[in-house]
Amino acid sequence: MTILSGLTEQIYSDPDIMGLFSSTGTLRQMLRVEAALARAEAGCGVIPESAARSIHDVCHGENIDGILDVGEIAAASVLAGNIAIPFVKQLTAAVRKADPEAARYVHWGATSQDVLDTALVLQLQQVVAQIDQDLGAAQAACARLTAAHRDTIMVGRTWLQHALPTTFGLKTAGWLEALARAQHRLRQDAPQIALLQFGGAAGTLASLADAAPAVASAFAKELGLALPDMPWHTHRDRLVDMAATLGVLTGTLGKIARDVSLMAQTEVGELSEPCGPGRGGSSTMPHKRNPVASAAILAAATRVPPLVSTLLSAMVQEHERALGGWQAEWDVLPQICALSGGALRHLVGMLDGLEVHSARMARNLDATNGLILAEAYALALGARIGRLEAHELIERASQEAARRNCSLKISVREVLAKHEETRELLSDHDLDHLGDPANYVGEAYSVCDRVLASWTASQD
Repeated sequence: MTILSGLTEQIYSDPDIMGLFSSTGTLRQMLRVEAALARAEAGCGVIPESAARSIHDVCHGENIDGILDVGEIAAASVLAGNIAIPFVKQLTAAVRKADPEAARYVHWGATSQDVLDTALVLQLQQVVAQIDQDLGAAQAACARLTAAHRDTIMVGRTWLQHALPTTFGLKTAGWLEALARAQHRLRQDAPQIALLQFGGAAGTLASLADAAPAVASAFAKELGLALPDMPWHTHRDRLVDMAATLGVLTGTLGKIARDVSLMAQTEVGELSEPCGPGRGGSSTMPHKRNPVASAAILAAATRVPPLVSTLLSAMVQEHERALGGWQAEWDVLPQICALSGGALRHLVGMLDGLEVHSARMARNLDATNGLILAEAYALALGARIGRLEAHELIERASQEAARRNCSLKISVREVLAKHEETRELLSDHDLDHLGDPANYVGEAYSVCDRVLASWTASQD
């Protein structure tokens, strides 16, 4: 239950989450589980108090290398089929050195999957806490951008082409709402995974006889976890639901990164990622300022969906304990956590220092000489002569403006002036009003206000 931490993985994955799922991080949680099990069993009279104290002391030793040999556990797991078997063997040997009698009670009544799954749950709780905090930071950054750029007019684009005027604040309000929904889903899923796994060899806890219910309850309490009505050894829906939530989150982060990277293109120039020493440079081109955060986020958004798919496939597990499906989760779920957490960290850093070039946004609005406002002219004219005829006139004016490289306002005036029945339909004042993009952003300002108000209320 570890993930690779090679050179390139540092670019995309969150280092803190990688640490949680490192060999040492995983084994520490397994030690925590074994210590809690011993304390619970002692409290219920299943094992001696002295044995539980000895097991606890060994499991909570400061130097994990003095207890376990990580390399030997990894090597032995190839034949054992999981890391819990050699782990328990080494832990038992370590306890035997301290208290030979206590060694008899290490891992009493549990099975390998109980320890591995419960350790995983403890790791996921830390992952959720970090991602939740980072989601809050990302939303706060989006809220600041929305408030600051509520009135910053820019080109709205559909199919990558100029469509209608919008505001940058409206775009960041969309980011804010999507991130808030992601946090809501995460918080809904979190309690569903904060569950003890404890069923023994076949999910019946037969090894503990009549003491089983009391031990399970005490065990859960020791770790601060909820006690489910039954073990979930081969029912992985809760974990997969969390993975899917992280997959959706990473897709949301990718959408934001795609927006930013497209707006940061040289020819567009409306945004820039934060600048700093060693950030976004090129090995050959001194002038380059590459959107490196967007690249990392987009890479994660590309990698995570197939990993979620793997977990979905692994749900089809056999009877009471799985053959292959459970094992397929071990490296995949940590990767999903690290990649989604890494993408989110990149986003927070990018949004905090995002450079908004409002002057360039204004220039881009004029790139088509007012054609972006053709719908506004057509609707205003349509109210006077009907939609279809108005559409035909403005379409003709748009083609003429493009051919002559003149403004749409001039072309509309000339097209209308050619016919006595249309020349007085739009006054110069009407044409000036219709030619101002700020007058055709619809509900953009109101939407920004509503989103900010809802988000602010949710923070109370």
